[in-house]
Amino acid sequence: MKAVHFGAGNIGRGFVGLLLHEGGYEVVFSDVAGPLVDAINAASSYTVHEVGAGGRDIEVTGFRALNSAEHPDRVIDEIATANVVTTAVGPTVLKFVAPLVMSGLALRDPASPALQIMACENAINATDLLRDEIAEIAGDAWEALSSRAVFANTAVDRIVPAQPEGHGVDVTVEPFFEWAIERPPFGDQPPNIPGAHFVDDLAPYIERKLFTVNTGHAATAYFGARAGVETIAEALADPELSARVEAALEETSALLEAKHGLDAGDLAVYRATILSRFQNDALPDTVWRVGRQPLRKLSRHERFVGPAAEAAERGLGVDALVDAMGAALAFDDSEDPQSVDLQRMLREQDAAAVTASVTGLDPEHPLFAPVAAVVAARQAELGV
Repeated sequence: MKAVHFGAGNIGRGFVGLLLHEGGYEVVFSDVAGPLVDAINAASSYTVHEVGAGGRDIEVTGFRALNSAEHPDRVIDEIATANVVTTAVGPTVLKFVAPLVMSGLALRDPASPALQIMACENAINATDLLRDEIAEIAGDAWEALSSRAVFANTAVDRIVPAQPEGHGVDVTVEPFFEWAIERPPFGDQPPNIPGAHFVDDLAPYIERKLFTVNTGHAATAYFGARAGVETIAEALADPELSARVEAALEETSALLEAKHGLDAGDLAVYRATILSRFQNDALPDTVWRVGRQPLRKLSRHERFVGPAAEAAERGLGVDALVDAMGAALAFDDSEDPQSVDLQRMLREQDAAAVTASVTGLDPEHPLFAPVAAVVAARQAELGV
């Protein structure tokens, strides 16, 4: 069995590629970073180091890598004979993956089993997004090609921090992981991925993860950065900062309970588990790494505005989420282009314009005014 995985970075090697390896797949990594591709091909194995309680070292073998920028034809040929295609490249990069997958599908033997495609991204229904990109490129040919693949959405969760210098292609990760995958698209022939669980309705799993892990991680980073704290664990060691993060997650849990009927007690346990993971001292993740790209994280369907907008529409509390957005607006990192752009916008535009542009909210939306108020407060700090 063979899997082609787009994105040979830390998540690709330390999570998705690892589980595919454990499922018996030969893993072909595809990436545009030439030095990384060369380093992977120079190694006969790499080790995934799980650090923290219950952690272990796991050796990964049976892999190789291709440079999709230099040799797209080779990647296409691999897809044509693969069993599985996965991605961990970021949602905005899927449009660049789509032409390669489409070309690979065009070369597949129509009699061969359908290619099983899963986009493992921090986004809701990312696989649908990839499928739609492929269909748009294929045009009239899509009807024929669509029978050669099945597309399943997934929800993935594992903390993989920035790696130590000189680590080679080894990866350090936390012991915890979750990979939930839609069952229906596969019928009675799901891919063999040990540790993954297949579910009939993925939406609650995706939103529970995004609105707890992603919201909580980013909120911790922004509160920590504003307080002058360097790491995620240090931020949560501060009782005041921890309480503000917990309050934001209580609001997202209230939404998840109202929207999906999830049990309040189970959500409380899940929140506690997530916050405990963030406090893993063996993963010295910085607030600057986690907080990068604030414009994306403050956008309409992301980890703050997404749940807060739905909560506001239901008349649920959003004060703590708006508080976290205020901290995000203060994230000022000269090395992060989005942070630089955000601070420029705050200086050049009025509060309503910034709110509309950054969050995508309509001025009539019940969340607009509270967010505009924290935008104005940040502008006052800047002397605007």
